[in-house]
Amino acid sequence: MSRENYNDLVAFLAVAREGSFTRAAAQLGITQSAMSHIVRGLETRLGIRLFHRTTRSVSLTEAGERLRARVVPQFAEIDLALDALSELRDRPSGTVRITCGAHGIDTVLWPRLSKLLAGYPDIRVELIADSRLHDIAAERFDAGVRLGEQVAPGMVSVRIGPDMRMAAVASPAYLDGRRRIIAPKDLSDHRCINLRFMTQGGLYAWEFEKRKRELRAHVDGQLIFNDTKHALRAALDGFGVAYMLEDMVTSHVAAGRLVRVLEDWCPPFPGYHLYYLSRRKPSQAFGIIVDALRYG
Repeated sequence: MSRENYNDLVAFLAVAREGSFTRAAAQLGITQSAMSHIVRGLETRLGIRLFHRTTRSVSLTEAGERLRARVVPQFAEIDLALDALSELRDRPSGTVRITCGAHGIDTVLWPRLSKLLAGYPDIRVELIADSRLHDIAAERFDAGVRLGEQVAPGMVSVRIGPDMRMAAVASPAYLDGRRRIIAPKDLSDHRCINLRFMTQGGLYAWEFEKRKRELRAHVDGQLIFNDTKHALRAALDGFGVAYMLEDMVTSHVAAGRLVRVLEDWCPPFPGYHLYYLSRRKPSQAFGIIVDALRYG
């Protein structure tokens, strides 16, 4: 393949990463039709189909999987080489890509980065709000953020936030006249507001612990969301019991709009950690970002 066609591989990787020509095109700033044309041209030159296409989905063929597996590490090496060159400049520069859930961006990443970046105009940061646990190497992220300190083998974990707690809450109007919720088993008599996350597929099981006794409660109710902000809104509107991070409900509990239940079943747990590949030689820009986010 000639060097001028390397951009075709960038387009191919974008579609493979997003599972969508439309989303990949938006990411690269081109039209969906232009993206389709580029990928078809690549397939024609290679003489093999790289994607299975239907009206509802796009997925890699066996050949596409093989190409992705070979190309991703090579592009990662190119990124590292470019980052290394940027360190020869007088000022730190380069792009740092991080994937994190919206809550982590709102409460940890942005409050610190907004103060840092004004002093480093040549450092670019791309924050991708997504609750999925990405393969950061395959998808060319520099780092990811998740709750807890457990990460996959070959990863470095850096604590970037304090311990956290979960909270089960409901509105006073909902709880009025209903059976008290003293233990997780009592949730079976209540309408609960469920969450379904992309990473898990099934409904999120509410996790409780008391005196080293751990329980996973599968609850039922009228509503299911894939975002905790909407579950919070439903709880405030009296549609049942919701379960989410404590800091999302603190102000509502203080104002009397929500009431906490099962508080003694919600112990602290390790908060947000940044993780990245241990074999990655951090660029100067990446090191500055990590130091700014490091907690404690």
